[in-house]
Amino acid sequence: MFTGLIEAVGRIARVDAHGRDRRLRIEPGEELMRDLQPGDSIAVAGACLTAVDPDATGFHADVSAETLAHTGLGGRGLGDRVNLERALLPTTRLGGHLVSGHVDGVGEIVGRGADGQSWRFRIRVPDSLARYVAPKGSICVDGISLTVNEVDGAVFGVNIVPHTMAMTTLADTAEGDRVNIEVDLIARYLERLLAGGDAPPGGITRDTLARTGFVDDPAGDGGH
Repeated sequence: MFTGLIEAVGRIARVDAHGRDRRLRIEPGEELMRDLQPGDSIAVAGACLTAVDPDATGFHADVSAETLAHTGLGGRGLGDRVNLERALLPTTRLGGHLVSGHVDGVGEIVGRGADGQSWRFRIRVPDSLARYVAPKGSICVDGISLTVNEVDGAVFGVNIVPHTMAMTTLADTAEGDRVNIEVDLIARYLERLLAGGDAPPGGITRDTLARTGFVDDPAGDGGH
């Protein structure tokens, strides 16, 4: 589990093909590598990978054909920069939002421009993900926790402050670039509950929420 707060930007220093899979060598510098252990989870451009053979300056990560096909990592190559975040600790401040590192789809930057000291980005997500994106909700873009400003169909807008622009790979992007998208975990599970799933017939209703204590029961009878 991650927070979406980027710790470092690494560079892909080597790409080895193994059939349809790849092994990447990623070098973020000594500070992030100080306590990275073999087998640790690390988010690379928002995709959760496993650190292999870490040393003083970098680590390797095996990327399956499945991950290459369903994230933007398939389009990253030698010399490209990637956002990095180690898995959170129980003592970590949760400054972003809960991020699993399981990329839901790949979006496209359709607008990008300066707005005072900040930058405005417009990003189009696949139609299948649009329903999970809400104004003032959270979304993860290439591993970065961002707040959605506005939504227009499958396109959403975000404001990027100078610190985020300077400390992530967003500074490297241009219109037309593809970015990894992870929607909010709560939105996905809420949809599952409302759709029925293992919930009572008819899905989750206000009576169901009242009986379980999530909302007030005006009648005071537990919804009966």
